[in-house]
Amino acid sequence: MNDHPIKFETNPYHRVMMSDRKSLELSGVKQIDSFDANEFLLETSQGWCIIAGRELTLDKLDTEKGELSIRGLVDAIEYLNNKQGKSSEGFFKRLFQ
Repeated sequence: MNDHPIKFETNPYHRVMMSDRKSLELSGVKQIDSFDANEFLLETSQGWCIIAGRELTLDKLDTEKGELSIRGLVDAIEYLNNKQGKSSEGFFKRLFQ
């Protein structure tokens, strides 16, 4: 698990493109706060975002453009009001209720 934020430049526009729940491309990413095979926590130009799934990997990263690509099975994408609202236990508890 990576617990050290990866910060990079970004543009003000945020785009999410997903193909077959196996490939996810994002733009407008400001930083990757943490990630592992089950969850990515990102700050985007539209707020904090959690991507949950299985066997998630960081496929491509362009820090100059604020773009990244994630591979694996995507189960959920959730936007948070703030990072302090992030709670993995709470997120997964709500997800599987």
